Amino acid sequence: MSGMDTSKESVRESLRVQLWPVPLIAVIIALVLGQALPYLDRQLDDSMPPVVSGILFGGGPEAARSLLETIASSTITVTSLTFSLTVVTLQLASSQFSPRLLRTFTRDRFVHNTLALFLATFVFALTVLRSIRVETSAGPAFVPEIAVTTAFALTISSVVGLVLFLAYLARQIRVETMLRDVHRETDKTLERVFPEHDSRRPSVRTPEGRPDAVRAPSSGFLTRIDTGALLSAAERLDAFVSVDVAPGASLVAGVPVARVWDAQAVPLDGDRLAELTETVSRSLRTDFERTSTQDPSFGLQQLLDVTDKALSPGVNDPTTAVHALSHISAILCSLTDRTTGPVTLYDSNDRARLNLTLPSFAQLLDLVMDQLITYAFTDPRTAGRSIAMLSEITISASRAGTLPTHTSALSGHQARVRTAVEASTLDAVIRADLASQLNDVERQHRRPGA
Repeated sequence: MSGMDTSKESVRESLRVQLWPVPLIAVIIALVLGQALPYLDRQLDDSMPPVVSGILFGGGPEAARSLLETIASSTITVTSLTFSLTVVTLQLASSQFSPRLLRTFTRDRFVHNTLALFLATFVFALTVLRSIRVETSAGPAFVPEIAVTTAFALTISSVVGLVLFLAYLARQIRVETMLRDVHRETDKTLERVFPEHDSRRPSVRTPEGRPDAVRAPSSGFLTRIDTGALLSAAERLDAFVSVDVAPGASLVAGVPVARVWDAQAVPLDGDRLAELTETVSRSLRTDFERTSTQDPSFGLQQLLDVTDKALSPGVNDPTTAVHALSHISAILCSLTDRTTGPVTLYDSNDRARLNLTLPSFAQLLDLVMDQLITYAFTDPRTAGRSIAMLSEITISASRAGTLPTHTSALSGHQARVRTAVEASTLDAVIRADLASQLNDVERQHRRPGA
């Protein structure tokens, strides 16, 4: 299961959710070009063809200085406006939909590149401004024509970028766009954690004997497990490791999170135990927030947050809740033909070395249905969509040939939904219609090849 060993993906993800890396790189490039282009101007001052000279800036020092000052002042104003619009968008997404959706905006490459363009234009104009010289007794006048023309081109690009950014922002703040982005990110996570064509073997029993516990080195959310380091250490030290927490779990420093055994069912000696414990501690990466790198339930939780918020009395937006439920249903249906749950990793000699705790399909379905049964059955549309979701999952599992595996989970939630419908405060006619829909789901469940 190499997809779980995603150190590069974690580093990339941690950088992408920061607003500063791309603009900072752009500022550095602008500083270098702001120094290099005036130098190039001096070298080519008298040797440029007339055709090229006719395209370049042709004004004197005062005109060049005035142009660059205007560019610098206007671009920093536009940059401030862009930052303000981005912050307002983040606040809207946080208060109206879910605080977890902030990551969708802070990791957006279009936002990063737009801010980078504005800041690069500002810094480039200021840097070139330093190289302009008026004619004095100390030397002749100098106007870096190539650099000033480049600053003008960057300004035009910034104007176009601002228009595109406003159009992009108007599209991004739509809830449909946010739900789509979360869905796509969740699909990528599921492919990393539960590959569609995965040949992994189910979790094996742990070795005999008393294990040694490994405690969490720090508090926070488990964001990544370095399976490569764990597997290598277990093979080298002839040991077996069981990680008892899944990515996304909240860890508390000092609480046991893993167990280690000697592969030969004898106690681990002090040196091996110390090295293995240190490796396990280093391999469990924690952070102050959950990420989607290895956490298959994070995307579902984001969509559920939107659903719950939309159904709250202060919002009352069942249409948004129905849209979110459609995405949730599609994600769960895509899992019906995949191998989920705990997994065992083997070394190069095909010996079991590492047990990983991952959520099963039933647990992910529980996560969804627990919240839907609590909130969704106060509105007829979301109640009907929840029942339709069970129908869609049943059909998908039947077509994938995995319905017997998921029968217990689906049957249990069908019974819970029936109880929720009967206990709801909805109109009697609506309750009867929902009960009829649920009967159809149960018939699909009993009918092979639904």
